[in-house]
Amino acid sequence: MEYVNYILIGLFLILIIQRILPVKGVRQISTTELKNELKDKNKQFVDVRTPGEFKGNHIGGFKNIPVHQLAQKSNELSKDKEVVVICQSGMRSQKASKILKKMGFTKVTNVNGGMSAWEGKK
Repeated sequence: MEYVNYILIGLFLILIIQRILPVKGVRQISTTELKNELKDKNKQFVDVRTPGEFKGNHIGGFKNIPVHQLAQKSNELSKDKEVVVICQSGMRSQKASKILKKMGFTKVTNVNGGMSAWEGKK
């Protein structure tokens, strides 16, 4: 019975670590680096927060596609262009990056720290 507890704890830790670690093949950038990339017309910028969060404050040039709608609305994005993803803290955009990679997007970039880090730089 004691082994079962260790196995459950181990599985739980693995799940937590997988959510925190960067997705393989996804480029990670800071909000400082994002400022330079916003001028690039060959990139698509996606904010995966809720419409309410987006309406409250967002970066110009970003399109709002909430993470829970990303799979259904991915046809609004081009697989030929890099997709730069942001959320509030970086967790949902990390999840969104994983979804995009699974859907065949090859150039995906996650903004570390999200809007919280962006607002802190103003």
